[in-house]
Amino acid sequence: MERNNGQSSKPSASVRTRVKHLLFEGDSPFYVLILAAFIGCAAGLLGTVLDVAVHAIGHWRSGWLHSESLFSLPTWLVSLLLSTLLAAFGYYLVHRFAPEAAGSGIQEIEGALENKRQIRWQRILPVKFFGGISALGAGLVLGREGPTVQMGGAAARMTTDLLKLKDDNVRQALLAAGAGGGISAAFNAPLAGIMFVVEEMRPQFRYSLMSIHAVIIASVMADVVYRMIAGQSAEIQMPDYTAPALSALWLFLLLGGLFGVLGVVFNKLIAKAQDTFVALHQNKRSRFLLLGATIGATFGLLVIYMPQLTGGGIALINIIVSGEFGLGLLLLLFLGRLITTLICFCSGAPGGVFAPMLALGTLFGYSFGVIADWAVPSLELEAGMFAVAGMGALFAASVRAPITGILLVIEMTNNYFLILPLIVTSLGAVIVAQWCGGEPLYTQLLRRTLKNSQSE
Repeated sequence: MERNNGQSSKPSASVRTRVKHLLFEGDSPFYVLILAAFIGCAAGLLGTVLDVAVHAIGHWRSGWLHSESLFSLPTWLVSLLLSTLLAAFGYYLVHRFAPEAAGSGIQEIEGALENKRQIRWQRILPVKFFGGISALGAGLVLGREGPTVQMGGAAARMTTDLLKLKDDNVRQALLAAGAGGGISAAFNAPLAGIMFVVEEMRPQFRYSLMSIHAVIIASVMADVVYRMIAGQSAEIQMPDYTAPALSALWLFLLLGGLFGVLGVVFNKLIAKAQDTFVALHQNKRSRFLLLGATIGATFGLLVIYMPQLTGGGIALINIIVSGEFGLGLLLLLFLGRLITTLICFCSGAPGGVFAPMLALGTLFGYSFGVIADWAVPSLELEAGMFAVAGMGALFAASVRAPITGILLVIEMTNNYFLILPLIVTSLGAVIVAQWCGGEPLYTQLLRRTLKNSQSE
């Protein structure tokens, strides 16, 4: 009997050893992958609910503005008051509770990956969520990817803190996974979420089998949650373009060169605009709130009289490629949205800049396409092709992440046949941007953040 018991205990011990190895040891422990899936779901839920809430505010605003019985007030005054209150609330949350939630917050995640910034998830999660809803709902020119990435990272840090995980490699892998899930949920683009972490965060990201698996799982789960709630259609509904003639690729390379210069100028304008706003409010709450309320009031009026200059710009992209605007108006809209993007993103509002950049790239690219079609009619080009290429090129030139930009645009538009012109344009943009000098956008923002934290 004792011999039999001893023999039966050996397989049992062997099974326990194998299970323990699978769960907690090896190159990619299973418990890390389970936590990555949970974090991805959390990032997807936060990002999707934020998106739904912003759209709901837009529908409510439209209903109120078209209601003649709303306190018998003029439409413009109702819109002004609504945007002023929403914007002021978002600015107040940031300045009072979590200054690190200002702007996109992506640089904060990168700083945390380098162990140079703390993630106060108890503050960031509510501030970025409600502040992001307020700022985007007010009509400001901001993207929701900033809030979703920072909230995804905060959800990851909350998870590791509550579980009291001490392994720094695990903590950093899950933090990166939360960031990837945030991008995936913001744009219904899981491949772009994965590549954003691997490519754009490459100076901070710790490459390992565990971290790569965690990022992939979180990005996939975030997108699954998004699609369960918001549907599976592409983020941007636009025509499916056929591949252009190979003889036209030089035009896309030329467009990429122009975007390379534009990307460097855009980054420098962001730095100057941030300095200007700091000089205006001097980090005093009263001035900061007054500035935010003024911006909100301005956009409350623009929502009525010039809606093309408000909002993240995703809805505008569909209008641009429909051909409703002439060349002159396209260029004026580009200039106008460039100014409004700088005002909103650099003022300290809790929002990102991806979506505004995509709209700017579409405007400039479509304008170039109109000119190219006029100059070389024999190629039978469609201006929309250049609009799609421009979306990825400005992102590539500014952020210096061409593969992420290419995947992001393809997933958002379903224009897989334009992958070759997208590659040519984005690669040309990055090469010219590197020749022109300057830092990638989030490297620039992180350096500024670290400098400001040292001076405090």
